[in-house]
Amino acid sequence: MTATAAGMIPSAFAGLSYEKSKINQNPYLFTGSNTNLIGMFKRLGPSILRIGGNSVDRNTWAASGAGQTTGQIAPADVDALAAFVQAAGWKCLYGINLGGAGPNPYTSGSVVAATTPVLAADEVAYAYAKFGPSLMGFEIGNECDLYGGSYFSGAAWDLAAFESLWSTFRSAIVSRTPAVAPLCTGPADAGHESSWTVPFGQSVTKPNLSLLTQHYYRANGADTSSTAQFLITPDSNLTSDLATLNSGAKAVGVPFRMSECNSFYNGGANGVSDSYASSLWVIDFLFDCALGGSAGTNFHGGGNGAGYTPIADSAGAVQEARPEFYGILLFTLAGVGTLYTTSLAAGSLNATAYAVKTASGLNLVVVNKDSTQNLKLTAQVPQTAASATLLQMTQLSSGASGPNLMATNGVTIQGASVGTDGSFAPGAAYELNPSGTSLSCYVPALSAVLIQIT
Repeated sequence: MTATAAGMIPSAFAGLSYEKSKINQNPYLFTGSNTNLIGMFKRLGPSILRIGGNSVDRNTWAASGAGQTTGQIAPADVDALAAFVQAAGWKCLYGINLGGAGPNPYTSGSVVAATTPVLAADEVAYAYAKFGPSLMGFEIGNECDLYGGSYFSGAAWDLAAFESLWSTFRSAIVSRTPAVAPLCTGPADAGHESSWTVPFGQSVTKPNLSLLTQHYYRANGADTSSTAQFLITPDSNLTSDLATLNSGAKAVGVPFRMSECNSFYNGGANGVSDSYASSLWVIDFLFDCALGGSAGTNFHGGGNGAGYTPIADSAGAVQEARPEFYGILLFTLAGVGTLYTTSLAAGSLNATAYAVKTASGLNLVVVNKDSTQNLKLTAQVPQTAASATLLQMTQLSSGASGPNLMATNGVTIQGASVGTDGSFAPGAAYELNPSGTSLSCYVPALSAVLIQIT
């Protein structure tokens, strides 16, 4: 390891993402009185809650609506969400229906999710007034590169058509509420970084855009190849996509953010996305995104199914912190600051190492994804280490002798689990005995450690 800067972890890096339909459900999930969910968010935050997903384009603003109505977003729904965000100390990236402005808007039964620039401007004006400084930005539309199927079918649809419609919506929004001009983001692209996201930024330009937003999933959760072992292998596609986004965003002059991401799309791979494998995977994913220049990430979730979600919920109540939550938590415990260049000589072991220089010291994170082999680590650090401690994330099921990559519970950090209210009381950190600029420890198979050096 050297003191050479390799990137940054800014504040609010590890965020969460939920479907817009979660804000009008009955009972509400996001309210100022949901103390358990507020506690879970505070455990990871402060950060950014992104409200988006496919349901952005399946809900229409209803200024006179009663709230908690399928297909409608009403003032009461926004009020509840804003109260939650403010209580949690987070900010919100808020999605606006664009897909409903084209031919064949989303229809389900009697619900037709048609919209117009005027309706979008009305919704933004209301949300802006309600959120105040808790508003991070507006994301206009969702996965525009996939339009033409469930909506816009039969219409000519390409990047130029999207840019024209997006600009029409933005103009209406800014005309109604000029103060939101610096808060417009996009394109919330599903996976065409070089052919949609970067050209979009180049077309609309920095004065009209504050943030490029991109989605990323490793693979299709319905594929039999979407296994736990595959999830924890190095992801060359992510590295390539980040390079494209980083260079493109720099050329446009705005940051980029992975505003919707998780393990596998289509809700995840059952028994994989909700397994211990996700705990280990998400640490690498977060550091890869930071090293790749991203301003942050938003992990999509919600519900209590067998796929992905960092926090499981049902009927408006928190059910548990899923394994993925623990990996995100360990990352946040590493702090914000400068990422140092690291190299790890671990032979054939599937292991990774990262270093963060924070305001209070140097933090190392080492992830050992090998199923059987422990890693004996000797670290050379670019400063004299007066003291060092270690926190370990691992998994252990009742009656088992060691971690299980496929387990869907039993994950702990330093022996502690996270309560449904976000409570977390890890045991005392292990004391290490550094010598000058060197320290040694073991990183057991299927575990991750956070080493804090002062």
